Amino acid sequence: MIAAAIVTNPVTIFFIVLVIILLAPVILTKLKIPHIIGMIAAGVLVGPYGFDILARDSSFRIFGQVGLLYLMFLAGLEIDMYRLRMNLKRGLTFGILTFMIPMAMGILLSIYLLDLSWITSILLGSVLASHTLIAYPVAARFGITKSPAVLIAVVGTIIAVIGSLLVLAAAVNMHQMGEFSFLSMGWLLLKLVCYCLGVLYLFPRLTRYFFKHYSDYVTQFVYILAMVFCSAWIAGYIGLEEVLGAFFAGLVLNRYVPSGSSLMGRIEFVGNALFIPYFLIGVGMMINLSVVSQGDTLTVTMYILGVALASKWLAAWLTQLVYHMNHTSRQILFGLSTAHTAVALAVVTIGYQMLNPDGSHMMPESILNATILVILVTCAIAPIVTTGAAAKEKIRMMESDDQQIPEGSSSTTNNILIPIANPVTSQPLVELALLMNEGIPNSTLNALHVRNDNSATSKSIGKQSLSIARSTAAAMDTEITTIERYDLNIVTGVVNVMAERDIDTVILGMHRKATVMDSFFGAKLEQLLNLTNKMVLISRCYIPVNTITRIVVYIPDKAQFETGFRRWVTLLASLTRQLGCRIIFVCRKDQRPPIYTIIRQGEFAIRAEFEIVEQYDDFILLSNKILDDDLFVVVSARINSLSYSTHTAEMPGFLHRYFSRNNLMVIYPEQFGEETQIQSFSDPHAFDLTSAPSPLRVKLAHWFDRLNTAKKRMITQRNRKPRI
Repeated sequence: MIAAAIVTNPVTIFFIVLVIILLAPVILTKLKIPHIIGMIAAGVLVGPYGFDILARDSSFRIFGQVGLLYLMFLAGLEIDMYRLRMNLKRGLTFGILTFMIPMAMGILLSIYLLDLSWITSILLGSVLASHTLIAYPVAARFGITKSPAVLIAVVGTIIAVIGSLLVLAAAVNMHQMGEFSFLSMGWLLLKLVCYCLGVLYLFPRLTRYFFKHYSDYVTQFVYILAMVFCSAWIAGYIGLEEVLGAFFAGLVLNRYVPSGSSLMGRIEFVGNALFIPYFLIGVGMMINLSVVSQGDTLTVTMYILGVALASKWLAAWLTQLVYHMNHTSRQILFGLSTAHTAVALAVVTIGYQMLNPDGSHMMPESILNATILVILVTCAIAPIVTTGAAAKEKIRMMESDDQQIPEGSSSTTNNILIPIANPVTSQPLVELALLMNEGIPNSTLNALHVRNDNSATSKSIGKQSLSIARSTAAAMDTEITTIERYDLNIVTGVVNVMAERDIDTVILGMHRKATVMDSFFGAKLEQLLNLTNKMVLISRCYIPVNTITRIVVYIPDKAQFETGFRRWVTLLASLTRQLGCRIIFVCRKDQRPPIYTIIRQGEFAIRAEFEIVEQYDDFILLSNKILDDDLFVVVSARINSLSYSTHTAEMPGFLHRYFSRNNLMVIYPEQFGEETQIQSFSDPHAFDLTSAPSPLRVKLAHWFDRLNTAKKRMITQRNRKPRI
């Protein structure tokens, strides 16, 4: 080993680390080697046991610990909770197998081959039973984090880590007291239960309150990190491992950080660009390759490594057999569960520090060195196995998606237009459109600002509104086309852009009543509905969309026969999947099967519930249960459509009267028919479009007025008091 001067300048140290983070993936990608191995190997080379360029000082220990916690936090944050519940039983089975089999084989190895004591054997068994999701970034890079095999491996990791930590606590207790104490173990389990209940109760309420009052992304990002490290600190304080607290915080906060949101993009970027690579480099700096030549270290290493790999593979194989999984899933289970780092280091270090009555170490130095070498080999094997299996799983998932795409979604376009009036409404509208559009193929996003004058103020508002739209989409790693248009008025501009861009869906903010005579939706929206048969979605949210707890959808009778039925169900299902909340369809009995079929064919994996109503009065009674954190969605209809009725005409007044303070979304589905053509204007400078009603409509309206007048006259005569 060539010794070199240790670099102590902070700027130089950080520069060397950034060069490693930059070049390791670039070089190793060409060699088809997982970049994780490059990070660890680079840590070995520049560390104190390599060329001694960098010392593993407090900065590496701090950033390494932060990176490990960040890795576990991301693992919990990226989990699809619905799919996790679906795979919970299989995950528990795998967790028990991947804990018990290595534990038993490790104890047998220690007693019969290594001739160790019972307490030392138990400690070594817990080392082999635990594992770290060091290959999880590989699964995330391939986009298979929602695969059942990955979710099963994550649940298994939780079980294995908790089991190993409990075994460690029991071994330490036996060493200190000379016997096993059920009281101390019961106390630890009680603290674990109280900790979980406390985090489950407090964290969601604090997060919802904070997100409602602070919308700045930097502030939200710092808040999320603070909650993660608070959870990790509490877990360590009560005697658990910090990684467990970070992972549990990710599970609890999962609901408030949608996978397609800009906040999620910032969290992933910071972790993958800095903290996690720092952790991997720090792991490499702890590895001393010279221990191979010391005494019987190599023999002990071969024994432990063989048991570690064989036991983890056996657990994955048994899980495959029990649940009839394919070969690729078994490889993913083995790849994600075979790496030993954090918990293994903690256990072996604690065991080495424990002394026997004769002054010798409870965990011999040969076991310590062999464990470090096993960490190096397993950290190299895990990414390689996971990479090969992840590529196959990605291909399988893509083929499955092609087969399961709902009919019409792949052959037709899904072009969305977002008319933006001002900078205030730009960000929430774009975020809503991005969340609804996430995962839907053949879709494009367009942001539009229409102005009808060339004043400097109007131009400034338009540029600022579109700039916010671009930055919001860029933060969510999505492309959006921004359009600034000068036209006669807003409605004309929107209609013309819809024709030019072949727009299928319009998402816009809800009109606010300015005067008593003003209608609920406003004249411009009513004219837009008359001029297009495409789907129009009007939204009004008083709270951030990621704090919504339920989506309640009212569906009118015969809505399933409308042309755009599949499209709006797909968009709402996509939004529900991103938010991780429940969606409740208030519908007729015959509408449940087609809605359920669309959700199942699209594989949205959401919690969909159905409230069956038969009459409009049932819906009115049910609407009293809409809460402040709910999103109330009303599927409306245009005049002369199949689902249009007298109740549809009364709906705007009903919404204004009873839901003026609720989060609201009104959807006008796409329907057959040609749009009304714009032919002439009585006043070219008018802000709103006007159109004369047809003669047939005038006659029908006159006939209904006469009918209502006669009905009122009959009621009046019936209620008139008789003369005495």
